[in-house]
Amino acid sequence: MNKLLLYLVSSIFVLSATACSAQEVVIKNNDKHILYTGRVAVTDSNTMLSWTATTVKVNFKGTGVKVLLNDEAGDNYYNVIIDGKVTSVLHPEKGRKEYTLAADLTNGKHDMELFKRTEWSMGRTWIYQFAFDKGTTLLAAPAPKKRKIEVFGNSITCGYAVEDTTGQDRGTSPYENGYISYAAITARHFNADYYSTSKSGIGITISWFPLVMPEMYDRLYANDPQVKWDFSKYTPDVVVINLFQNDSWLTLKPEQPEFKSRFGTTAPTAQQITSAYLGFLKSIRAKYPKADIICALGNMDATKEGSPWPGYIKQAAATLNDKKVYTCFFPYKETPGHPNVAEQQAMARQLISFIDKNIKW
Repeated sequence: MNKLLLYLVSSIFVLSATACSAQEVVIKNNDKHILYTGRVAVTDSNTMLSWTATTVKVNFKGTGVKVLLNDEAGDNYYNVIIDGKVTSVLHPEKGRKEYTLAADLTNGKHDMELFKRTEWSMGRTWIYQFAFDKGTTLLAAPAPKKRKIEVFGNSITCGYAVEDTTGQDRGTSPYENGYISYAAITARHFNADYYSTSKSGIGITISWFPLVMPEMYDRLYANDPQVKWDFSKYTPDVVVINLFQNDSWLTLKPEQPEFKSRFGTTAPTAQQITSAYLGFLKSIRAKYPKADIICALGNMDATKEGSPWPGYIKQAAATLNDKKVYTCFFPYKETPGHPNVAEQQAMARQLISFIDKNIKW
């Protein structure tokens, strides 16, 4: 009798759980109602996100939504954006787990967006499915924006330490937020889709780690040189290159392992530096023949008075002799560390003004 009772209770529990699950509206990661923005890898079983500013968007009519995902290191942060407003910050734990993104919404039309605040060095995230509350109606996937921007950048573009208000300039994930970097702000201003091919510490001739941008820029996932990004999937109207800040430091540090690896014992000459930038610029132009390309620099000390680095960029741009290649330098912010929120906003205002003045799109 006890075994029978146990069997009946267990059966009721399983049936109840199944019924509860059936009440939800579940879609897999590759469902047609989902729009991904950024260099993502979509398979039948999951979607891999790694780059900063990668987004996931879904439109629905209902009251709540959950996501099932697996975070590689438990070191990522995502903005949860409902109806255009950041409503919470998701910090997934390491491993596979379901998270509530929104609950108790008014039973109407809503747009949901997940925005990856952190860069690929914080780890990858695999998304498996979304589960919506009972009675939800899925709406057509958001349409890609008419305007498109891509930025090749370093820590400034990643929003490194932008939320560290203590002055310690901490680069750990809680203080990084690519959503409020100048690049993301500029993209939102123009209602443009935004791809950020960026990494803190990276340069064109040398980085604080073995990889440099000319080696990384064409990868689907930065740590995998075997799998290249398909550039036909996204063709930006405007490209911004904001690099050389790390080069400006590291070319003066012969004691650094990366200096020895890249240069041996002799720092690169001005001509070598200019040629390296020109080579990367040509690579971008080859991928995007029609894009307007803005060669930017700043707003850290690579643009302080007397710095030679803006000159290297000007020379490279002039050598290319391309009417759709521009230079735009952000003035040195005259403060230590990485740009804070206000300084990122100042960069955005300058870049927006520059685009308004020079580019028709």
